Amino acid sequence: MTGETTAPPAVRIHGRSTQRKALSALLDGLPARGGRLVLTGEPGLGRTTLLQWAAHSFRAGPVLRLGPGQVPDAHVDAERLLDTLRAAAGAAPLLVCVDDAHLWDPPARTALGRAAHRLHTAGRVGLLLSVAGDRAVGPEFAHLPVVRLDPLTPPRAADLLDDMTDGATAPAVREQLLAEAEGNPALLVALVRRLSPAELRGHRSLPGPLADAAALAEAAGGAPDAPSAHARDLMLTVAAAVRASDGPDVDAALVHDALRRLRPAPGPGPRTEPLPGQLVLAGDRFRFHSPLVRRTVHAAATPDRRRAVHRALADVLESGGHRLPGLLHRSWSLSGPAPAPATADRLTALAADGTVPASNRLRATAYARAAELTADGAGRAERYTAAAEQALLAGRPERARPLLAAARGCPAPAAVRGRAELVRGLTERGDGPVGDAHQSLLLAASLLAADAPADAATAVQAAAEAAWAAGDLPACLAALAPDPPHRAETPAQGPRRSREHIAARPAAAHVAPAVRDHRVGMRALLEGRLDRAGAPLGQVVERGRTEDRPEALLRSAAAALLLGDVDAARGAGARALAAARQLGSDALVPRALEYLAYAELRAGRHPQARTHAEEGLRTALRAGQRNTAAHHRAVLALAASIEEEPDVVARHVAAALATARRHGLAQAATLAEWAAARADLGRGRPFDAADRLGLLVLPGPGRGHFAVWRLAVPCFVEAAVLAGRHEETREVLTDFAGWAAFGADPQAAAQLARCHALLAPPDHADDLYGRALARHDEAGGDFERARTALLYGKWLRRRRRPREARGRLGTALAGFERCGAGVWAAQARDELRALGAAPYGTGAATQTRLTRLTPQQLRIARHVAEGATNREVALTLAVSTRTVDYHLRKVFAALGVRSRLELARMVGQAEQAEHHEKTGAQP
Repeated sequence: MTGETTAPPAVRIHGRSTQRKALSALLDGLPARGGRLVLTGEPGLGRTTLLQWAAHSFRAGPVLRLGPGQVPDAHVDAERLLDTLRAAAGAAPLLVCVDDAHLWDPPARTALGRAAHRLHTAGRVGLLLSVAGDRAVGPEFAHLPVVRLDPLTPPRAADLLDDMTDGATAPAVREQLLAEAEGNPALLVALVRRLSPAELRGHRSLPGPLADAAALAEAAGGAPDAPSAHARDLMLTVAAAVRASDGPDVDAALVHDALRRLRPAPGPGPRTEPLPGQLVLAGDRFRFHSPLVRRTVHAAATPDRRRAVHRALADVLESGGHRLPGLLHRSWSLSGPAPAPATADRLTALAADGTVPASNRLRATAYARAAELTADGAGRAERYTAAAEQALLAGRPERARPLLAAARGCPAPAAVRGRAELVRGLTERGDGPVGDAHQSLLLAASLLAADAPADAATAVQAAAEAAWAAGDLPACLAALAPDPPHRAETPAQGPRRSREHIAARPAAAHVAPAVRDHRVGMRALLEGRLDRAGAPLGQVVERGRTEDRPEALLRSAAAALLLGDVDAARGAGARALAAARQLGSDALVPRALEYLAYAELRAGRHPQARTHAEEGLRTALRAGQRNTAAHHRAVLALAASIEEEPDVVARHVAAALATARRHGLAQAATLAEWAAARADLGRGRPFDAADRLGLLVLPGPGRGHFAVWRLAVPCFVEAAVLAGRHEETREVLTDFAGWAAFGADPQAAAQLARCHALLAPPDHADDLYGRALARHDEAGGDFERARTALLYGKWLRRRRRPREARGRLGTALAGFERCGAGVWAAQARDELRALGAAPYGTGAATQTRLTRLTPQQLRIARHVAEGATNREVALTLAVSTRTVDYHLRKVFAALGVRSRLELARMVGQAEQAEHHEKTGAQP
């Protein structure tokens, strides 16, 4: 048995941070122990590239690469293989890389699997296998830890495309390439290689289909083989059926019925052939292990056989009353690319019929197919636009973009072009630069004004929301403006002003009352006319109580948040979420969760806000809404900022700011920066907090979002006072007093009194703290009340009033612990300890809790408390990182802690109590 040991060149990888972290853990542990890992994923996702990266990254010893041809005979067994690895390792750690282990013959695979199971006997040997994910992992490797590769995210795929083309790809071509590749790097490379420079730059039309059989087979490593004609037809029928399905799987009964029509069985019973390895039958649903293989099977079939399969599927579906998917398959059974106006019209009618049961995804497919069969340019553009709109509602903006590009390439009247710009603007608002979205939406409004005024009003409202997200107050006010006088625009007004005014003019007369009240109230609020904002926004909230449309309920929730009615906002947000789910609108679910999370945050219910934001983040990422995901990350950072999780805060802040800076999301950026500053303040770092918050709240070009910065003023005042920067607080406190008087924030009045107490001379502070606590009792909210009680208790302790201080600090500690504010609870405990009090959770009680741990758990807890990472603990104790992870989870559960910082504090308190007990000293 031989293997190559030369070092491979450096490898550039896009994304894959999770997978590289897992590989790094294996490599870092090899100097102390062995390890094994299986890397799997569908063809083309980069398994070989990651193996090369691991081999290049390993510096502690030699790298041995084994392939199928390097196992010369069928008599190899696990012991011989282990002997070979021991010999190759010698005195140094050894990394063994086996690419495409599934291609080894069965005896060699069995030996390899057994050797991996007994790898601990070979010493410091790491075994890294790659196995194709287009079929189930073989039983030989099923017991090994697995790392799976998923398709690249759209940003990472775009980075790869830019690397290959030096960023010279035309925008429309870029969108189509990314959509066709579906995150598969090898397919993206094959598609780019297929195009000429003129085609990449948009100077020549793209070939159709772009992802043809040759490109798909190149990425998949060849067309899949089938053991029989029946298996080949089964794979093709499943692949064809998925095209008109709502997901990656299809009903097995549909497939079998179509197969019977396609190839009548020769005998009376069903066929009992084994299922092809590329397919899996889960319950009563067929699916492919690999989407790329599924597409390759469909594209590689002969046109006649493909059409016959679609015809058989159409017959089955139509006989069962499934009109829309049946007609789609009927359209795919047509021969040739010639237009079919009658079929296109029927597809459009069914897709537009709300009584026909169909998902947004299926309607998008129907509209797109209708566009392909339409000869008229304007009709084709209209149908591509409708397809893009349905794709966006289905949470698939990556599919909406190339459809919009196709619509743009067709001549069309202003109303159709306006509709396309509206969908484009809504797509960019959720996943692109919001400044670009604002301009697209204004253009849409101007194009729609004459023929579709209601749609123009929708575009204007969406433009205002985009400007709001960008923190562009003038643009937001312009979009919210009432209908200006009809007059010609002067050159001095400029193109942007002209577009905003033209957009607003024709739409105003057709605005629904709720939309009109929302615009009037928002504009009054932004202009500082707080007395004129309450009534129209209140009307929006009231109308929302009888609404059942998710868009109207979201508007009601937004108005309630502006008024500070968090209960109404929570109610409207919850109903909007239920309505969006019932309609199957994947695009609206993340936004409903965003309003729910904000409402919980404003009410001081941080754990509930975190729950909604976690779900919102998952759904936003699934729906391709990076902007909405950034808002959810900002909420998660704010929720974590009161807990003892600085690493969690930093992670969410960094992720939120990365998107916010690229897409101009001033609101998300302000919230994220506020979260980072509040975490600093909670950890006793007022100078850092004051520096961060000063940029957000003090006047100047870098001030935070116009509707958010006031919320951070109480934190800034506290940090500035602790940092000795009292004078900087005067101006912002005057602004905050006006905000508190409006009543839009239920906590603002109490926070204002607390700020005045922090700045007041001693003879006035006592009364102001008492007034702040009284206001908190009226408003509710454990966290803010506990913060005031903590500051009051600190002030009383420094005024040498220990009995009163102890009461306030105990109240603060109870409030912080009730709302999960661990980092602030630690401050309260420290203050109580300085008074000589013994807060619960410390001292002997803590020491007793540590006795619940096993000796191994206690050793791990003490190492972690000293600041060691899991990897460092594993090396010290000569165990695996997985063992450390397992025991550490048990430690957290046994002690009731949620962070390493809290664990360190608890271990320190126990050791201090043990010391006092031994020496007889008093704490």
